[in-house]
Amino acid sequence: MLLSYRAGYIIIVHMASGGGEPLIVISWLFLLILLGAALYRRYYPVKHIPCFPVEEIPDDLLLVDLRDYNESNGSIFSQALHVPVAYLKRHARDIPPKPLHIIVQDDIEKNVGIRLLRRYGYEVKSYSITACDCQERGRTSRWNITKRSKTA
Repeated sequence: MLLSYRAGYIIIVHMASGGGEPLIVISWLFLLILLGAALYRRYYPVKHIPCFPVEEIPDDLLLVDLRDYNESNGSIFSQALHVPVAYLKRHARDIPPKPLHIIVQDDIEKNVGIRLLRRYGYEVKSYSITACDCQERGRTSRWNITKRSKTA
């Protein structure tokens, strides 16, 4: 077996088979599958979960704010349980087992957050995106509450 480095990729070639073409093809397919799975989890939209403004969500849903601490500081969502997406794996057990409404900053946070919460057995009923102009989504005319940074 020979391990070689070419153009930024590590290629494992099995020398006993007389050539390494089949192993190289299998290696490339494996890397493409890994890349596809990572891109799917992050960017492919989660289907069949509606976007609602916070004023319209039912009282039986638990509000969970998945934004970073610096994005949600001083937010109008004071009644929400705050667990950033980056800390969701280690703090998922702190979320009560109720149907959830999540509050996120963008679509990537929404996709990753919903998939992680589903993996831990939670039922996400709806979501709100704070950096979204809901007029584009056709929901309401007063939902863009993006807080601008003072240092940016």
